[in-house]
Amino acid sequence: MSSDTGRVAIVTGGGTGIGRAAALALLGDGWRVALAGRRLEPLQETITMAGAGAQALAVPTDVTDPAAVRALFDGTVAAWGRVDLLFNNAGMGLGQALLEDIADHDWTQVVDTNLNGMFWGIREAFRVMKSQTPRGGRIINNGSISAHAPRPNSIAYTATKHAVSGLTKAASLDGRKYDIAVGQIDVGNAMTELASRMAKGVPQANGEIAVEPLIDVAIVGQSVLYMANLPLEANVLFHTVMATKMPFVGRG
Repeated sequence: MSSDTGRVAIVTGGGTGIGRAAALALLGDGWRVALAGRRLEPLQETITMAGAGAQALAVPTDVTDPAAVRALFDGTVAAWGRVDLLFNNAGMGLGQALLEDIADHDWTQVVDTNLNGMFWGIREAFRVMKSQTPRGGRIINNGSISAHAPRPNSIAYTATKHAVSGLTKAASLDGRKYDIAVGQIDVGNAMTELASRMAKGVPQANGEIAVEPLIDVAIVGQSVLYMANLPLEANVLFHTVMATKMPFVGRG
């Protein structure tokens, strides 16, 4: 691990998948990282994997609860004095769900997590970053390939990920006056528990079932690290990292 950089990050959904990969990449580069997620044990597992010790905090957090998100930021500032980066990553989907069969609760849960939860994170990051010295920081929102094109039977996930792109653009504009850079990473087929079904075959737009290629999720972690390490005068507004041969370009 490199020496302590003094830079402080918050990673939501830091106990699994893309969040874990990003946290490991940041910790490996010397960042201090507060890992947030619903369950404490996976967060602690990530910290153990990194050998991070005092460089990391595990903060059980429900991102759908604005008070819990505020407490996450307040706790991070209490521990390390500032927040330089938010990787706004926590999210969920419904799997393959027919539009007409989606229950009210399931729809609301996806919106609360993927859209409302992401906004609570942006709002708290603005509150902290505009007031700290030196001022400013960076927010990276986890969009998705689905922020650009849907898969079959994915309306809840697709709608919220399209909305994330709107959050990113608006927050990027509103953050300028506070030296806050806001960008988005759109990931296609990283090998996580959520995407593992791709290797077994998933529905395509033409109704066929096809196996899709996957990439190592650590590649996504390195992409987040690249974006995080840019100077604040530079911003990657949208960054797509995907399996080279996945059927995304030309989908449909």
